[in-house]
Amino acid sequence: MTTLSQRASGKNLTRDEVRQFVPEAALQLSLKDKRVLIIIPDGTRTMPMPLMFEILQAEIAAQAAACDYLVALGTHHAMSEAQLSRLFGRPVVNGICDSARIFNHRWDLPGTFAEIGVIPAVEVARISGGVLSEPIRIQINRLLLDYDQILICGPVFPHEVVGFSGGNKYLFPGVSTGEMIHQTHWLGALLGSYNIIGTGTTPVRELIDLAASKVPVSVACFALVLKGADIAGIYFGTARDAWKLAADHSSETHIQWVDRPFRRVLAVIPEMYTDLWTGAKGMYKSDPAIADGGEVILFAPHITQASYSHGAFLDKVGYHCAEYFLKQLRRFADIPRGVLAHSIHLYGQGSYDAVNGIENPRIHVTLATSIPEPRCRALNLGYLDYRTINLEDWKNREAEGIKLVPHAGEILYRLKNSRRTEQDAGINHATLTV
Repeated sequence: MTTLSQRASGKNLTRDEVRQFVPEAALQLSLKDKRVLIIIPDGTRTMPMPLMFEILQAEIAAQAAACDYLVALGTHHAMSEAQLSRLFGRPVVNGICDSARIFNHRWDLPGTFAEIGVIPAVEVARISGGVLSEPIRIQINRLLLDYDQILICGPVFPHEVVGFSGGNKYLFPGVSTGEMIHQTHWLGALLGSYNIIGTGTTPVRELIDLAASKVPVSVACFALVLKGADIAGIYFGTARDAWKLAADHSSETHIQWVDRPFRRVLAVIPEMYTDLWTGAKGMYKSDPAIADGGEVILFAPHITQASYSHGAFLDKVGYHCAEYFLKQLRRFADIPRGVLAHSIHLYGQGSYDAVNGIENPRIHVTLATSIPEPRCRALNLGYLDYRTINLEDWKNREAEGIKLVPHAGEILYRLKNSRRTEQDAGINHATLTV
């Protein structure tokens, strides 16, 4: 499969340029009379889905025997038909949009999955540098096996677990099981979001690509790079090759390098992030540019829950650094590793004195949400009444070390010449092995 790319010479690609690109890519797939399943992001990702749906229906569905869509939820909350209608920009009724069937990935139902292989323990240990040493069963939504061609269509951004999102991540963990999600996110948490985010080659990506190589159906990918809601570049090919080109483009577009660390960041969380589980991206993208002892405030009056899917578990464990869990593994043995990983990612780097029960974070995370103060404190996070915050007071204060991020969650902030190695960040594979 030849890799194709279309990159804007100006600010972004026009509708006509995208329209011309998709049929050129489709020619490589010989889709006549084939059944096609297109895997797409949910509403927690910026994505020009109305435009892409219109073009895909005109250029793919018109020649295929079937062209349906599967929303890669991971373990996010299933989308209602009202939410799906907003995503597609046209009505979704009884699971149908125009002639296409629209499916939520039902990660919560065991019958959803088919097992297609295993990553042996020796491979897991090699890829993770010994951090993990257990085999990983490869399970995927069995719906994929009913089709002749899988098309991934989604954006690429810096990502806290895998370095950059997109590509095969839409398969694993996008339409996979909790086991793959828990293992990959746990590995990412132990290696540290601070180190992984915005990095092209990571152990988590290698695990995901290895799992994807076991999928018994042909897979291709449209990987998009966005500037705001516009398409700055679109790449087509195998999931790995298209993703690689998009990740290189994303690294130029979505990483802002700053000269000095910020003391305080006010991250304004968009409403597409409906709970703290997704809204935490405002912290992940700010963390590498915040000074030791600094603070990130997540401003999100619309958020009322830690997680719609995993809130009960988070109420049990709260938010802590990796050491807190590693030094008490037996205590948290019944908590899914993906939940522990999310806890670690949001809390950030820190240390834990198990003898005295004292935890010291590198930075402080404060919630300015509609989650009540007692619950914030119980979750081991700071609290600030969002009604006391005037966004105007935070503007144009970078010289003071104060930063307002108006649409947090997609642009990564990093200090110039400060990318840390695992050793610099205090990651020791021997001590992390579990």
